[in-house]
Amino acid sequence: MLEELEYDVKNSKLYLSPRLSEQRRKDYEDLLRHAIRDGGTDTTLADNLRSSGRLRASEEREKRGGGVMIARVPVTAPETLAEGEFNRFYIRGLCRRALEDGIPELVIYRAKEVTNPRPESQEKIGTRISAEDLLEDLRAHTGVDTALGLPGPNSGLSVRLL
Repeated sequence: MLEELEYDVKNSKLYLSPRLSEQRRKDYEDLLRHAIRDGGTDTTLADNLRSSGRLRASEEREKRGGGVMIARVPVTAPETLAEGEFNRFYIRGLCRRALEDGIPELVIYRAKEVTNPRPESQEKIGTRISAEDLLEDLRAHTGVDTALGLPGPNSGLSVRLL
């Protein structure tokens, strides 16, 4: 996981959520590194994001009929960002391990229970996915949108070794 974080930093590809306050964007890299390196978890990262004004209080959102409105950042924003990014680096690390061990595929599973799972997420559970393709996809598409659709925002999906 740590090597993948350093890969993103070196290549200027680290995802910086627009919800992070401007002064805390550099801080985020250090928080993420600390959580990965020192045996932290997504909960540790979320707790650190919640403190010291690291997230904005409001954000601009597009209205359905056009235009922009100012809305409060959801109280769940620290957990959403921490869970998503921690899981992405976990998956990337696991892809690397699988490839190093000669395991070409991983299997998608639900790592976190969700109240109302999306049908498209449910369909992915149990599906095998190329470790190499997934690693390349997650490296190329930072943030929430990936070509392969994994892990997916708030989906609770991850991968495991076969």
